Amino acid sequence: MEKIKIIIVDDHLLFSQSLAYLISKYKEFEVIGSYANGKEFISAYESADFNLPNIVLLDVNMPIMDGIETMKWIKEHHAELKVLALSVNDDEETIMKMITNGAKGYLLKDTDPIVFKEALLEVYNKGFYYTEIVSGFLINKLNQNETKIVLKEREVEFIKLACTEKTYKEIAEGMCLSPKTIDGYRENLFQKLELKTRIGLVLYAVKHKIVCI
Repeated sequence: MEKIKIIIVDDHLLFSQSLAYLISKYKEFEVIGSYANGKEFISAYESADFNLPNIVLLDVNMPIMDGIETMKWIKEHHAELKVLALSVNDDEETIMKMITNGAKGYLLKDTDPIVFKEALLEVYNKGFYYTEIVSGFLINKLNQNETKIVLKEREVEFIKLACTEKTYKEIAEGMCLSPKTIDGYRENLFQKLELKTRIGLVLYAVKHKIVCI
């Protein structure tokens, strides 16, 4: 079985090496690279011989280029990358900045190894992993922004498909629409629902019982 490829971006060498050692104990994963900050990671990513990872483990607080700035770059240039944020910070502002910029999950660095492994598998297989605390922050944000919104039948259909593991191209094929039209559905829904990411759309769908998990 091909292993799930992981890259670590963290400025603390001891933590980074310990994390790599822990991951090496899991048969499903392998660490294929480690970088001390976002700038190093981006330089490597843009090189011709870069080995594309399945998951990036991204520290939030780093010198030169921190996790939030790195996440913004990833969102703009390579939004398909699955990023799991790691931090000692559990404040709502930091968490929401990472999530709204595209992180698929957010874990504290003192997370139990069993939960950590579960998070890796969930991010890889389902596309996201959120603890109860993070989910609570996201739901609160939805509640603050909520107004009476009426969704069209095709919009509901799109949301349901967006809650699966299908790519936007596959969603377009399933709805018999062009990828450009699907991009329009997505952007219009993000604007209508005041969301910024696909994960926000999934949480909205769960909250409003459009889908069940």
